Order: sequence, then structure tokens, then C-alpha cells
Amino acid sequence: MVIKAYVLFKVNSGTEREVCKKIADLNNVLDASIIYGEYDIIARVSVPELTHLNDFLDKVRSIPSVILTSTMIVAQEYKGKEKRELNVQSQK
Repeated sequence: MVIKAYVLFKVNSGTEREVCKKIADLNNVLDASIIYGEYDIIARVSVPELTHLNDFLDKVRSIPSVILTSTMIVAQEYKGKEKRELNVQSQK
């Protein structure tokens, strides 16, 4: 069973781009973005099982400048309207 999660990061000020690029280059990361608000970076992750998520978190927590992580495992996912319409058009 594939597990998807969003991982939020707080990093040292001024290191957002550097850390985001490092995170985006890791296996299992679908995408990573610098965001405004309480957290600095968000990464969308997909792993084959929970133990791989633990390994991923251990790896990202060891990146210099990462202060804090918060992980949210996806319970249920819905496609947005644009993606649904693209899927219908590609099936024609």
C-alpha cells in the first residue's frame, strides 16, 4: 500500500532555497515548495510503506538548518477539477 504524506519544515532563516532543493532531490519526494506562514517548506512524499516514511524523516531531519518537521499522512485523496478533466480528455 502506497503511503502519501505532506511534510512541513521550519528551517533557519535564509536557508529556505538551499534546503528546499536538497529535499526536492531526495527519493520519494514528489515535489517541494517554499511557502509563507508558520512553516517555510512543504514536501509531498510517496513511500511504499510506513517504515520508508520513518527512514525519509530521519534523513531530512539530519539536513543542516532543519529545525522542525511536522508530518501529515494522507487519509483520502480527491483529484481537482482540472486533473479530472485532463484524465477524461486523455482517454478520448
